[in-house]
Amino acid sequence: MPKTTGFRTFWKRITNSRETTLFLVLAVICAFIQLRNHTFLTAKTIEDMLKNYSTTITLSLGMMSVLLIGGIDISVASSLAFSGMCASLLMREGVYSSTLVMFLVSIAIGTLCGLIVGSVIAYGDVIPIIATLGLTNIFRGATYLVSDSQWVSAYQFQSAFKQFAQTKTLSFGLMNNLIFIALICYVVFFFLMRWTRFGRRIYAVGSNPEAAAISGINIKKIKLVVYMMAGSFAGLVGAMYTSLYASAQNDMALGMEMDVIAACVLGGVSLSGGQGSVAGVLLGALTMAVISKALPLIGISQFWQRAIKGLIILLAIIMNILAQRALQKNQLKAREI
Repeated sequence: MPKTTGFRTFWKRITNSRETTLFLVLAVICAFIQLRNHTFLTAKTIEDMLKNYSTTITLSLGMMSVLLIGGIDISVASSLAFSGMCASLLMREGVYSSTLVMFLVSIAIGTLCGLIVGSVIAYGDVIPIIATLGLTNIFRGATYLVSDSQWVSAYQFQSAFKQFAQTKTLSFGLMNNLIFIALICYVVFFFLMRWTRFGRRIYAVGSNPEAAAISGINIKKIKLVVYMMAGSFAGLVGAMYTSLYASAQNDMALGMEMDVIAACVLGGVSLSGGQGSVAGVLLGALTMAVISKALPLIGISQFWQRAIKGLIILLAIIMNILAQRALQKNQLKAREI
């Protein structure tokens, strides 16, 4: 009996942790794919996967911050395209040649897009999904306008910028530059959300806006800063994306917003706000990356790949709803006298 009780306690601790459960699911998926294709769990395949999906993995942090305050931003992919295209056009015209300046310009433009989104939502009192639905079309249309519906091709970029996504200079040869940027973003964001007053205020606004306002938190300011932060991530990823593919296209990152939302929800971020962890988002993003990489390796048609991704998003939302109901039920039980 003691052994059974001990096992039940151990199993309960595992299943009560969303991150641990997701890690086990990810491990099972990787083991299954490896059995079907022995080239999957190799250093080169894993590095290529992380490099190619570093954009989605990084952008998921911006979406996480928005979801935590109970909002949503489906304009991040369009902000990414607009900032990446504008920065690429400036490099094409010879305004600058530095890779660092290219990244800074793209981040600045993305932040400006986030400022517009945040202002409309925070100070215009527009519902987030309506505001971002309209702005996603505006930003995407602006991308076509500034580029005159043309691409920025590989030969029009500086060679150092094109090589940036393929080299390991930032980490002194340890890992690819894009993977290193994603890793640094997660470390900084983990510290921000866990040990700073600003991070605690984000959770407070998402958990209970009324109580947060009573405690003196400026709700509108927090919303504005969070959407600007999401825009900054979109700008950063815009530069990463153009370096990775050595081109800037008007339709780049089309539909990426659904992948980052799925990564966040799969990682345990609540759509109603106030719940979620950086570790969970990382595991969710890695799961989406593994699935996207693995489906072609095991011979799944590209038409089925979209359907499978959609099913994963649906199941993740259902799991989140059930987990939230269970948490609320346990909280009510704890309050009973």
